[in-house]
Amino acid sequence: MSKFSLEFAPPPDDMQELVSTFYLFSADIDESTQTERADRAQLRFLLQGSGGYEFHDGVYLDAAPVTIIGPTTGPTIGHVKGPLEIFGIGLQPAGWGSLMGADAERYTNRLIDAASIFGDGVMETHAAIDAAETLAEKVTIGEAFARELLKDAESSPIWFTRVVDEWLTGSASPDINDLIDQSGLSKRQVERMTKRFYGASPKLLARKYRALRAASLLVRQDGDEEAPLEDAFYDQSHLIREIKEFTGATPGKISKEPDTLSKEVAERRKKLAGKVSKLISDT
Repeated sequence: MSKFSLEFAPPPDDMQELVSTFYLFSADIDESTQTERADRAQLRFLLQGSGGYEFHDGVYLDAAPVTIIGPTTGPTIGHVKGPLEIFGIGLQPAGWGSLMGADAERYTNRLIDAASIFGDGVMETHAAIDAAETLAEKVTIGEAFARELLKDAESSPIWFTRVVDEWLTGSASPDINDLIDQSGLSKRQVERMTKRFYGASPKLLARKYRALRAASLLVRQDGDEEAPLEDAFYDQSHLIREIKEFTGATPGKISKEPDTLSKEVAERRKKLAGKVSKLISDT
């Protein structure tokens, strides 16, 4: 992708468990495709341009002016007609559970028109965000919007998402038995709850974040941190297969010829270290 701008902002402390980041992306393009790696759920305001998303299983869906994208478990191709501007709110698993009140697994690799869930009032917020000139101003409006939605929402078991996030970041290759022990739940309960809030089984979650962490290290060329990659994968072919499964690119491509946007995302997320959870800044 040629000319683009990307800015991130961390959520306030009291929203850290519900929102991962706020971000503003703009690109001076006519028509293009861009591959996004597997990620957490997103709430996106399409301020300029049009397009849609082709998900990992081949399903294509048009984006709405305000779109909720469920958790993704593989690369997603964005088809856009620009110029493009998107303001986004990354949703933590607990944020998804509180806002949506539906199993994340149901919407994994799918999108929803936010107006169908929250009503036409979302378009007033869309207009306000569009009129705001700076990221800080847009974040203030986005934060107020999220707070209003969450005010009367059903609370999520934040204790559980904390345990899962710590499990995902605590080892190069997380073992589900450790998660069962740390949560105090049965294997069946753990499976049900990770699917509900993360949109995937514990095994798939561990694979996803192991691959994303490795890909981020490679794209940043973070030599001091690359050694643990050897412990995370069985062998080189396993490393190649897993990273391509979740990012759409091979390790060689990522480390030697990373696309400019992917490199920018990885570097800017890393700069958020200490301001957001380690699971976000490391992946």
